[in-house]
Amino acid sequence: MQYSEILEKLKSLSDPKALEGMARFGIKADNAYGVSIPSLRKIAKEIGTNHELAQQLWASGIHEAWMLASMVDDPRVVTEEQMETWVDDFNSWDVCDQCCSNLFGNTEFAYKKAVEWSKRDEEFIKRAGFVLMACVAVHDKKAEDKQFEQFFPLIKEEAGDNRNFVKKAVNWALRQIGKRTLNLNRKALETAMEIQKLDFKSARWIASDAIRELTSEAVQEKVRGNKC
Repeated sequence: MQYSEILEKLKSLSDPKALEGMARFGIKADNAYGVSIPSLRKIAKEIGTNHELAQQLWASGIHEAWMLASMVDDPRVVTEEQMETWVDDFNSWDVCDQCCSNLFGNTEFAYKKAVEWSKRDEEFIKRAGFVLMACVAVHDKKAEDKQFEQFFPLIKEEAGDNRNFVKKAVNWALRQIGKRTLNLNRKALETAMEIQKLDFKSARWIASDAIRELTSEAVQEKVRGNKC
């Protein structure tokens, strides 16, 4: 499937009602068609892995083309320069999350960028840092605990950020790391309790929500069975 064909396909799937829904969910709908994620994944499956095409799709500036680019690009050839270029374009939480989950989290730079971006001021770049932490916590099954322990001070440091899309990502990272192993669960809970003492509304929410899930019977049963 050629670049021009893909753009025509995206236009043909345009849904005005979906565009209205995007706006309600805080998604920037400028230069968007309102194509669903399942439809994008179907197109991505037809395309297969194609790094060059991904670059073209990203350069289009179209909302759905950005997400499609993250689905078809090859994480093995993605460079730091590309990641920095793309993250600078992030203007909504769904593009941020799709790129991190589909692509950036599978690159060799995932841990490095998680640390770097979590310290940035821009809302969606900072979010990307914490989304990456959550993504590698879920998908990098072979990673050792120490690779995630470096994230706890960063999570605590940014827990006072009251911006909705940031605080939710900070919370997401803390919960996902705390569900990996018994050791990380304990350290995540210790971090949550430290965060709970901070004098920020966002910190109190992040901590209470994380503690509720990480102390749940389901999570405790899971981590007790994975003590390594």
